[in-house]
Amino acid sequence: MIDERRKIMRVLSGEALTPPPLWLMRQAGRYLPEYRETRAKAGSFLDLCYTPDHAVEVTLQPIRRYGFDAAILFSDILVIPDALKRNVRFTEGHGPEMDPIDEAGILALKPEGVIAHLEPVMETVRRLRWELPAETTLLGFCGAPWTVATYMIAGHGTPDQAPARLFAYRYPKAFEHLLMLLAEISADYLVAQIDAGADAVQIFDSWAGVLGEKEFEAFAARPVAKMIASVKARRPQARIIAFAKGAGYQLKTYRQKTGADAIGLDWSVPLAFARELQKEGPVQGNLDPMRVVAGGRALEEGIDEILQQLAHGPLIFNLGHGITPQADPANVTALVERVRGWRN
Repeated sequence: MIDERRKIMRVLSGEALTPPPLWLMRQAGRYLPEYRETRAKAGSFLDLCYTPDHAVEVTLQPIRRYGFDAAILFSDILVIPDALKRNVRFTEGHGPEMDPIDEAGILALKPEGVIAHLEPVMETVRRLRWELPAETTLLGFCGAPWTVATYMIAGHGTPDQAPARLFAYRYPKAFEHLLMLLAEISADYLVAQIDAGADAVQIFDSWAGVLGEKEFEAFAARPVAKMIASVKARRPQARIIAFAKGAGYQLKTYRQKTGADAIGLDWSVPLAFARELQKEGPVQGNLDPMRVVAGGRALEEGIDEILQQLAHGPLIFNLGHGITPQADPANVTALVERVRGWRN
């Protein structure tokens, strides 16, 4: 049963609210001085993710400062390959790295022990639900199989994910095995987060935009559909947001193909197209993060355009991708005030 105080859960059930509820992707991050202070205490980035004291603290920081309608668990999409013993590490100035995986390595992967490895994350979720205000939705999350696979194959991020695309063409059976295994493990991970206290979850497919039509169907939509079907078979009341960044026109049928309750939109999605997608159910997005960096008139106009076009239907106001370290916290305050002051 949905807690009526949690506005985002009401929107995820199809209700349109004025003003719409909001949260921001990467709302806990380097733009906040309190985050940087906690990050310095934690040691490595993975230590920050796996130490509940620190992970709870940084998750709560933007809630205390801005009163967002949702807190999203502080973690990382690469805890799954870390749990699969791929030697994940985060190097300052280089981003995430891990041991690249090959065909034999994929076939040797074992899902046993992954959820046990991630128990500190579940402890963080349990503590967050206890400490958050009753009206604040708690979001869990994971990476989509395609996006996680791109890092596992290349061993690091790349501009166009050519290593993963090439691997998929050369070794289609091994690649499909990897995607389906990640879908199975990720579904278990989301169920564990829900059982620990998450109200809803988001699946991040950050690299969906590099895929062609057939590849999007096979590598992005199908594995996410498998995940969502698995989660909902076990937790029928689960609410799931699917965010396929850069997917463009492929979003037209993404909700139907995956079974997602809401569709996350990046800033490149035209608002007229977003309105069409909203006819089928809730949407989330889609302010350009650079408008938050710019502030002033650019920020105000971007917010107003989205609200004018989408606030009459079920909308969760958000950015079209994560907030950047360059953002001024004062601009986020202005964003929250402008959205909260909106009237149809």
